[in-house]
Amino acid sequence: MGTMVGAGFYALLGQVAGLAGHLAPVAFALAGALALVNGLTFAELSARYPFSAGVARFVAEGIGGRWVPGVTGWLVIATGVVSAAMLSVATIGFLQDLLPLDRVAGLVAVVCGLGVLAAWGIGESVAFVGAVTLIEVGALIIVFAFNAQYLTSWQPLSGDGMPPSGAGGILAAAFLAFYAFIGFEDMVSVAEEVREPERNMPRGILLAVVLTTILYLIVGIVAVAGPGPERLAASRTPVAELVSRLGGAAPLAIVIVSILTGINGALVQIIMAARVAYGMAGQADAPRWMGTVNSHTHTPQLATAAATLVVLGLALVFPLGLLARTTSAIILIVFALVNLSLWQLKARETPGSHTGFRAPRWAPAVGLWGCLGVLVVAGWLQLTGSG
Repeated sequence: MGTMVGAGFYALLGQVAGLAGHLAPVAFALAGALALVNGLTFAELSARYPFSAGVARFVAEGIGGRWVPGVTGWLVIATGVVSAAMLSVATIGFLQDLLPLDRVAGLVAVVCGLGVLAAWGIGESVAFVGAVTLIEVGALIIVFAFNAQYLTSWQPLSGDGMPPSGAGGILAAAFLAFYAFIGFEDMVSVAEEVREPERNMPRGILLAVVLTTILYLIVGIVAVAGPGPERLAASRTPVAELVSRLGGAAPLAIVIVSILTGINGALVQIIMAARVAYGMAGQADAPRWMGTVNSHTHTPQLATAAATLVVLGLALVFPLGLLARTTSAIILIVFALVNLSLWQLKARETPGSHTGFRAPRWAPAVGLWGCLGVLVVAGWLQLTGSG
């Protein structure tokens, strides 16, 4: 939840509300359904193959070939570093609203600091992520508590009924809302550092997706029923609009939490990219030096340093929008490959060969076509200038 409930929801709530109007919670529900289907696939594969190579190993087992697993692994690493760069740029933007901060100096300080923390140790990194997760999730729960009276007054078809763009607006909003669910796939990259991963990884993945979906739904409902979609869409910090009537330091506190969400998400992505590189080095799909583990911190420090430098370079050169679109395109391709892998494994396995967690037979098929459909929608929106 620490990487799912983050800058995506805190920043995108207003844009989703602007596209879907009072039906914004429906958009989050559709996105959550697609995330859950993909979560089922990742849950079964993480129980079958609890290794740091994660997605690269999944694709190697399901699709095979000499180059497909390696390419998939590098796509996952690309997702991590591009996403971390995007979150770092967003974090600097939030900070510049509060402080007269130089962009370049701020990016160097933030990204290098996250790289040091990621290389320090998995225990320290998880402790930081866990603490920030409690803050960002706790903030949304508190925001909901102060607006709970709107939960029963939500009228999804109030006013003009459907949003101005009709069903297309809801689908576009659902596509945008899916960004806020990305992150559960990162868990499989640290499977070797989880106790009893065959049992705990599926539980962790599915629990994270379900709890995140519920949280987004209840906050989304009170948001459109309270401040309203128009006000949310006009704000750069839409979650802060839910506490603006309280005055005082409440809105500022939400802005600070928004900053923490960006830092938290970027840290998780750096850790994930380094762990995937470490796992791929063990399979000769990445340079051998990426598999070097520091004897004191027990972390792949060289891989972490490389990931940090790439993140910094991307953050310094490319704008936020391009980084966001690139992240989304890569992750959807990766999800499609993972779903295809599980479909292939299920098609050729003998009954009883896998006794751990099992996803329904339809899950990888729905996940595969769902991801491809989202990619088509994204491409169409981009071509028509709507996305």
